[in-house]
Formats: sequence, structure tokens, C-alpha cells
Amino acid sequence: MLERAREQVAGLGYAAGWGVVKQAPKGMTSRAFQAVADAATVRNGSATRQLRKNLRRVVGPNVSELRMDQLVGDALRSYSRYWLETFRLPKMDVRDVADRADMNTVGREHIEAALDAGKGAVLALPHQGNWDVAGVWLVANHGPFATVAERLKPDSLFDRFVAYRESLGFEVLPLTGGARPPLEVLTERLRQNKVVCLLADRDLSRNGVEVDFFGEPTRMPAGPSMLAATTGAALLPISLWFTDDDGWGQRINAPVVLPEARLREQVRSGTQSVADSFARDIAEHPADWHMLQRLWLADLPPRREASG
Repeated sequence: MLERAREQVAGLGYAAGWGVVKQAPKGMTSRAFQAVADAATVRNGSATRQLRKNLRRVVGPNVSELRMDQLVGDALRSYSRYWLETFRLPKMDVRDVADRADMNTVGREHIEAALDAGKGAVLALPHQGNWDVAGVWLVANHGPFATVAERLKPDSLFDRFVAYRESLGFEVLPLTGGARPPLEVLTERLRQNKVVCLLADRDLSRNGVEVDFFGEPTRMPAGPSMLAATTGAALLPISLWFTDDDGWGQRINAPVVLPEARLREQVRSGTQSVADSFARDIAEHPADWHMLQRLWLADLPPRREASG
């Protein structure tokens, strides 16, 4: 009962945020969201402390605590900007958004080459920058694409996010509870020579592929590499960041080369290559990596082994 009440409050809060932020002047909302981010920095709650631990792994042990304070504050402001843009994007001119993102896009030839080859493309993204803006750019330049979304609670909140992203031209498949398994639908889309976009730096299942990431073991989803290995689609790691002029940057990296090997090894190798690409790009823009959750195995509680 209490959990359901909390979910309802969360849903109402997001609904109110969408309504208020879309109508309020941009300058006012920007200042308000920055103030919330700065308050979170000062409060130093559990999510902020975890963000600091994650970013310390990115920048290494030699960065001073004072510099870490600044980096964590910048990262929370970056995260607040993502949410502000999420609430405002339905009111923004999406053609203008796509054009502005296009000004700072590197590597678009990799998507074009993949589609010219006729087997589709799997874009693997980290939780970095604004992935919704990247989707707007992709729709404007290459048409609709398919993606997968974790089910949020309450259902009204999940439905709102799906409707929001579908209004931008995304095909959103629920991770669980859909009419068909998402892997089946994504495979079908790739065989139709379409694009699939998947957030790929955090394993929600806890059954992903173990990889080395900034010198420590973690797990990342097998889905992107699995799809590429079984369909022949190009696997393209992506990097996203915010620019100083209130714009967006994105890099489409060269396709991951999968080894001539059994499927299990292809998936393992491909996932490690994606992790390596993410590490290089996150190190360039650490403040724009929005990872406030526990990620590395050392931070996760041990898995319970099946009994019997």
C-alpha cells in the first residue's frame, strides 16, 4: 500500500513537471534546475556519493578532492540539464534541435555505411549527454528507430515516457511485459535494414557479460553484441555530451569488429569492445556521464546462488 502510494506521488510529480516546465520561461527553469543540482551537491546524499565513487574510477586516484568536488557538481548540473530538456523537448522545435545537434556530430558516415550494406545498425549508447536529442537527430536523418525501455513505476509514468518518445519518432519496446519479446522485434527491425538504439553501460538483469571497465570488473548488457552477431548488423558505440553553447555533441564510432568465433565469444569480445569505447569517450566528458547508480561488481551486493 505504502509503495503504491509512493509510485502515485512520483507519477503525479513527473506529470506536474512536464506541465509546469513546458510553460515556464526557459531562463527561470534553467536557474531552478541548477539550484536543485547544487542543493544535491551540498546535501551529498547516497546517489551523489555513488556518483563520486563512479567518477573517481574515471579520473583516477591522482585528481584532488577539490577537483572532485567541482566534477561532481558539474555532473549533477549536467544531469539536471538532461531532465530539464526532457521536460521541455516536446515544446521545442525538433527540426532546430536536430540541426543544432548535427553541427557537432562526428562519424555519421558509419551509420550511412551500415545502412548502405543493408543489414541495419545497432547503436550502443552510455547514459551520457542527452540520448533523446540524439534520437531526434537520428529520426531527422535516418527515420524512425527501435529502442527498449525499462518499465517504470507507476504504469502511468511509464506510459507517459513511452508516449513522449513515440511522439519524437521512436519505437519503444518494453523490456518486460510486451506483446512480443524485445529481442525478437529488434532482430526483425535489423533485418528490415533499420536502426536499433540501446543504452548499454548498465546491466539491469545482473546476467550480462563481465567486462573490464576503467580497470575494474563490471557487467554490461549482451544485447547489442548478440544482435550484431546474429544479424550481421554493424555495432556502433556512441558518445554524447553537452556543448558550452547550450548545444549537443555526438560521436558515432567505427563499427566493432567481431571475431570469427563461436557466438559466445563474439558476444563477449563485442561487449568488451563497447566497454573500451565507452571508457575512452566518458574520460573525455566525465561530467556528462549520468551514472548515479552502483555499477562495478565491487559496489554490488553478491548474487544469491540458486539452491538445490
